[in-house]
Formats: sequence, structure tokens, C-alpha cells
Amino acid sequence: MDSHKNHVPVPVPSEAASTWRDALMLVTDEFEAPPVILRLDDSIIGTLGNFSASTGKAKSKKTFNVCAIVAAAMTGGTVLNYSASLPPGKRRVLYADTEQSEYHCNRVINRILRLAGLPTDVHPDALVFLCLRKFATKERLKMIEEAIYEIDGLGLVIIDGIRDLAHDINSPCESTDLITKLMRWTDERKIHIHTVLHLNKGDDNTRGHLGTELNNKAETVLQITKDDFDKDISFVAASHIRDLDFEPFAFRINPDGLPEPVEDYQPPQAGTPKGFDYREISEAKHREALELLFSEADRVSYASLIGKLQSSYAAIGYSFGINKAKQLKVFLENKRMIIKEDKAYRYNPDFHY
Repeated sequence: MDSHKNHVPVPVPSEAASTWRDALMLVTDEFEAPPVILRLDDSIIGTLGNFSASTGKAKSKKTFNVCAIVAAAMTGGTVLNYSASLPPGKRRVLYADTEQSEYHCNRVINRILRLAGLPTDVHPDALVFLCLRKFATKERLKMIEEAIYEIDGLGLVIIDGIRDLAHDINSPCESTDLITKLMRWTDERKIHIHTVLHLNKGDDNTRGHLGTELNNKAETVLQITKDDFDKDISFVAASHIRDLDFEPFAFRINPDGLPEPVEDYQPPQAGTPKGFDYREISEAKHREALELLFSEADRVSYASLIGKLQSSYAAIGYSFGINKAKQLKVFLENKRMIIKEDKAYRYNPDFHY
């Protein structure tokens, strides 16, 4: 169980400056396609040297879904529609939980082992689990990095709660630095990292600038959503995917406390979106509309904000009904493009889209 502590550690990389020669590539260079380690039906979800993510709102059962991914990786089989195949010499899994108590982390371990069909009275060498809730933000990040570089035979890393590795998820600098670390870790250690990040409460966008960076750089982003008509069911769809899309599937928690597939599930029909999609309007157009809105007054009350949003966006070519304007208001506030102070809103020109 503790064999991962007894070998000579691989040095964690320094932050020494690189030169342009480190990035030089020639047409004659040859590279092998990265090994596929995780599939969902015929779709590629994860490859070594890349990272992916699960997103969803609170209580959408994101961790249950991730447990199925880990169980599939540990068995090299299929669990809850996920099929995994870690190559020889890279079959160990590191699971870092930043959010839950020790009691609940232990339940996650137990759930993974039961899904994998493994005994729960002995801890498998293939699974290294870190419970990081009690540590400071910088310590969490440092401990994960050390584990990634020191654990022999590592193939898959789960970071359940990547938000807790950053002080401010709306900081462009901090978010970019964190995503850059993920890209460096996966490239240098030839592993796959799967992260978990919450969605905004008011819409279906990932939280903060960290969420935007994750969407832009991840190989796959899975979205786990509770069914509106049956709260016992959660369904999984691709929010972003580089490979072919897959058919959404659903699962429920059975009497044994384990996720199981829901057969013949029909996902909710696409209709009016629940939230405002950041891809709908460019950053420049948002700035134009908001500068117009706040040109007459620095502060705008909520009572007049929705109407002023409709007017200012209509002036630049976007006409919204009142419901869509309310979704827009939630989106702007989540992205810190507008900030509420007391009972009024002000424009924040320093937002990062």
C-alpha cells in the first residue's frame, strides 16, 4: 500500500526560463499519436498528454460520475459506459479531492472499489488518494505537483475540485498559470488529468476565468446535469469535445449507493437555453453595449437594469426579450463584467472574457 513512498522521487521541474529552441519543431520530426486511455462508446474522451473535465451544478452527482471513470481505469474494463485502457507501466491512479471531509473521501474510495469489483478491506496499490480539504491553497497545489512527479507508474490523475487550487477563479493571471501547469504536467509525465469544476448557479457556463480557460484548453468537457423531471436521474453530455460527439447517457444511484445506467433514456429536448452562452456575443460587442449603458450613469439599479440592457444591446444589433435579458444579467454578473454594490450595479471594464 505504501510502496509509492519508498522510491527515489523524480525532481519537480524548476521554473527556469525556456528558450525558443525548446519549442522548435521540424517537418521531419516524427511523433506517435497519444495513447487513448478513456472512451465513451466510440468517442475518445481522454488521451495521455492531455486533460479533460467534468462540470455540473451542485448535487448533479459529478463525483459519482468520476468514480465510474476511475473504476474503469483501475480494471481496464467498462463501468457506466466508460471504457478505459491504461498502458503497461502507467496503471496507477492519483485522486486528489480538495472539497470533502476525510469521512466523505473515504466513502469515495469505497465507492470506487465497489464499482471496480475490488475488495474494500485492503487498499489497492493502484490507487493513491489525497484528501486536501484541510490544507491551504498553495499547499494543495504543491502536494499534487509533488505526487504527480514522484509516483511511479502514474497514468491517470483526478483533481476533484480544481477551483480550490486557485485563490481567485476570476483572475486571468492565476487561471492561466494553473491551466499551464496542467498542460506541463500532462506533457512531461505523459499522463491524463481529469478535473472537476462547478457550473454557475444561474447558467450553464463554467465558473470564472478558470472555467473559460478550461473550456478553451481541455480535450473534452463533460457536463453532468440533473433531469428536470426526475431528480434521481443525472445525464452526461459533451459540452466540448475534440473527437466525435457521443449520445448523452443517464445514470441513477441504486440502493447500494452506486451509479448505474438508465436504459433507453431520452434527454430533455433542446429548447430555450437555461443560461446565456458566452459564445453568443463577442467580448468587443459586450464592451460596446456596456459602455453605452453606463455612459449616462456610473450606477444603475436592478429595477432599471434589465430594460437598459435590452436597450443598449439592441442599439448594437442584439434584440432580447425580458427572459433572455435576465439571463444576460446573470451571465454579466457571473463573469464580473458588472458588479453589484449595495443595491446598484456598476460596469467593470477590467473583466477578462
